[in-house]
Amino acid sequence: MWPRRGTGSGFGGRVKHYEEVEKVRLLVVDDDPPIADLVATVARYEGWDAVTANSGEEALRLAAEFHPDIVVLDLMLPDIDGFGVLDRMRHTGTMVPVVFLTARDAVADRVAGLTRGGDDYLVKPFAVEELMARLRTVLRRSAGPGFQRSVLRVADLTMDEDTREVRRGEKLLTLTPTEYEVLRYLMRKSPTVLTKAQILDHVWEYGFGGRSNVVELVVSRLRRKLDELDEPDDGRVPLIHTVRGFGYVIRQAAE
Repeated sequence: MWPRRGTGSGFGGRVKHYEEVEKVRLLVVDDDPPIADLVATVARYEGWDAVTANSGEEALRLAAEFHPDIVVLDLMLPDIDGFGVLDRMRHTGTMVPVVFLTARDAVADRVAGLTRGGDDYLVKPFAVEELMARLRTVLRRSAGPGFQRSVLRVADLTMDEDTREVRRGEKLLTLTPTEYEVLRYLMRKSPTVLTKAQILDHVWEYGFGGRSNVVELVVSRLRRKLDELDEPDDGRVPLIHTVRGFGYVIRQAAE
């Protein structure tokens, strides 16, 4: 049994990089266990608490016990469809935000999902990063101004994971999607040293089959962008360091 959330609790919390003080609780409801487990695993990597359900009845039970902050809900469940689950949740007074995740892509289904109380609607197949971005947006919208943004920080480098803005000091950096993902992985794990294989597996995924020199190229571009001086004497120090024989780390100074 999970402890009940206090009524004054805000959404948030994850590892030290985040500014929130409590973890987001996510309930993932999908009759395909691999999909539910994938979403939950990514959410846990984000620092959230996540549980899964593979049926409508199980979803309703977990909603009452786990008290999620947000729900990912499939429409096609083996017992009660997603609309029925949402109706029963709302009937009990539960106003938790719900994002539908389903293969039903008809306009009528999208309209029904939103008009019956859903907060967003994403069609399968889907990108997990897009789903997480939508969940953060719904949480921020539902929680109001008290919700803290998801910001990573290393020295004077900041990354807003909601807006995807990256700044070194006051300077806004322009990164490609791949550069952004590599930098985000380094920042999330800082000060842990990451191998090229770890970066390849995380950013390009296991099926990429690429060579480690692609990591070297991206890291080289990131270094140039992060360490480019605005003024000759502004004292900016490198943040990405190579640990010979191991890999790369982002931190204030080499140790």
